[in-house]
Amino acid sequence: MNKGKILLVGFGPGAPEHMTYRAREAIAEADVVIGYSTYIKLVQELLDGKEVVRKGMTEEIDRCVEAYEHAREGKTVALISSGDIGIYGMAGPTFEVLLQAGWTPAGGIAVEVIPGATALNACAALVGAPLTHDFCAISLSDLLTPWPVIARRLEAAARGDFVVALYNPKSGRRTRQIVEAQRILLRHRRKDTPVAIVKSAYRRRQNIQMTTLSAMTDCDIGMLCTVLIGNRSTVVREGLMITPRGYANKYDALTGPAKDGERAGHSLGMGLAGWHGGVRRWLRDDPERSLREAARHFDAPLGEILAAVGAAQPDDEAGTHRATAVAQQDLDAVLDGARHWGRLRAVVRSEGGGVAELLCDAQDFSRRGDWLNLVNPHFHLHADLSRVRGLWFYSREHRQHGVYFLDEGGDTVFSLLLIQADGNFDAVALSHFHQSRELYGQPFVPVDEAPEPETETDD
Repeated sequence: MNKGKILLVGFGPGAPEHMTYRAREAIAEADVVIGYSTYIKLVQELLDGKEVVRKGMTEEIDRCVEAYEHAREGKTVALISSGDIGIYGMAGPTFEVLLQAGWTPAGGIAVEVIPGATALNACAALVGAPLTHDFCAISLSDLLTPWPVIARRLEAAARGDFVVALYNPKSGRRTRQIVEAQRILLRHRRKDTPVAIVKSAYRRRQNIQMTTLSAMTDCDIGMLCTVLIGNRSTVVREGLMITPRGYANKYDALTGPAKDGERAGHSLGMGLAGWHGGVRRWLRDDPERSLREAARHFDAPLGEILAAVGAAQPDDEAGTHRATAVAQQDLDAVLDGARHWGRLRAVVRSEGGGVAELLCDAQDFSRRGDWLNLVNPHFHLHADLSRVRGLWFYSREHRQHGVYFLDEGGDTVFSLLLIQADGNFDAVALSHFHQSRELYGQPFVPVDEAPEPETETDD
């Protein structure tokens, strides 16, 4: 018996001219063609003489099983899908079914994945160039994915300033998901953020709606639509939705020479090696700016701001801010040293934005296992030291001295700050603080800033 074969075919948006040569070749090669009934209609002209198996919208696993059964009989099977079969398509479920049945790539049935243009780039081509910079795709269908997972992904994409392509945005029964997605995105995007809603791209009933993030839920949206939501840089010009690649950040008037401090073929001044310098400059330019203001301005965790301050050089300081890293193994020693810093202010910030500031004395400290307990007649504060992954001594001339205890993400678990009396720090307490910093502080090692080799690049 001939060995069977499964060809997983993505045939693009649906128009014949957008189907790849290999997709046509695979369908021609097949003995059996299996697909959702709408997909079968889109390639009907290629199916003469084929055994055709039509399946419904919710029969995805049935399609995979049937493809496997036909392939076991030695047939060549084309399991087809519009767009790209590996993006929200049938490739994943097919491999799951095969692996569960004991299939391996080395023996028996051959499997080939044939890519096609997916909805997000087909739709993008119709409205301009919205995907020129970083983007992501998120399906709003919660039939197989819990909504909290989808919501977290939307939140992360919004915070990360990705252009977002929404698949499966709305159906007859699922009407609230698009509204919730809009609400989450509006927490991080302007109301006038450009949005394109493309229905049935390159098919007979193609329809394009250009709108804004605040108005998109008033538009006609259904399962045949893909919703493209711009990032903070996306603009609409002459009816085209465009996301700049970033050349204007480096070159004068886009096509002119590189701006001061920039070089062609090298990272931006605010690239990985240079952005710490940008943070220090921002703090240096205005003495009133605080660490937390810097964290909000750069949308970065406090640990990154402290690292930028800690990497300062004599000719590139962060104004009056000073920061020194502490090794993880010295956590207990720093806490012991804090017993000599006099009256302290313990600060704890909740994820919701609440701030607790508690006055404590050295005798209020005790440690039990992973917990630091600050207990006196007025309050109990318990800090989980197992979450602490970074420690920083921090000083700001006559304003602030203390230690920040940070978690793995660089956010504050808690901080201990010296207290002023009548506008001054206690001289003895401040002396002990500086002694601790000299004993346990370590110079921060910045990103390697060796020059990159001169190579041909796209920027």
